[in-house]
Amino acid sequence: MDQSYVKKDIQNKIATIEFFHPAHNSLPSQMLTELAQAITKAGNDDEVLVIVLKSGGNRTFCAGASFKELISIDDEQAGEEFFSGFANVINAMRTCPKFIIGRVQGKTVGGGVGLAAAADYCMATHFAAIKLSELTIGIGPFVIEPAVERKLGLSATSQLTIDANSFYSAEWAQDKGLYTKVFETTEELDIAVSDLAKNICEYNPDAVKQVKQMFWRGTQDWGQLLKERAKISGKLVLSQFTKEKLKLYK
Repeated sequence: MDQSYVKKDIQNKIATIEFFHPAHNSLPSQMLTELAQAITKAGNDDEVLVIVLKSGGNRTFCAGASFKELISIDDEQAGEEFFSGFANVINAMRTCPKFIIGRVQGKTVGGGVGLAAAADYCMATHFAAIKLSELTIGIGPFVIEPAVERKLGLSATSQLTIDANSFYSAEWAQDKGLYTKVFETTEELDIAVSDLAKNICEYNPDAVKQVKQMFWRGTQDWGQLLKERAKISGKLVLSQFTKEKLKLYK
């Protein structure tokens, strides 16, 4: 596969939203916009009872921000708009009235960890190691931090953030609460995701909506909070430190 995409498929009241980018499933602005829109639309669709969020390919769930686009940012507004893309996806997941199951088949970095953390129930393979690499290029995981800390706790989030060069195993992520289950193979993962999605379809949709609101209690300020965090990242990406680091990825 060499063409990026965001696609949605609805079968038996299960909406599967899949994204793919040939650069290790990194996410440029357009794909982030499409992801947020797809999640919002599925959440408002009465024919959908549960959402599965997944990526294409086998090796990487999501490499986070598109470095190609990061390198091209040349003013604060453009930087804020780019990082607001991650804010919009996380907020779409947060406010969606349906449960979102995260299906993580491989390594995930930066913003990808934020997507996994924003899922209501996330399962993975043992290949799904995680890393928050932002400090290595002079920025920080500002936009995704609320979602990651909510799921993993402050201690684990601090560990990931400070040890920005290291991958942490899927088993470590499970122990900290990011993943509910870790499987040996993608096939086992897909069976578990499918079984859970089918079970959720048997639940009362009104009860699911109320339970989801209960789970996300105390996050009502995230609409504004994540925008403010996007501004911080948008400024830092213009720093000389970060510009020099990003040159290494050209």
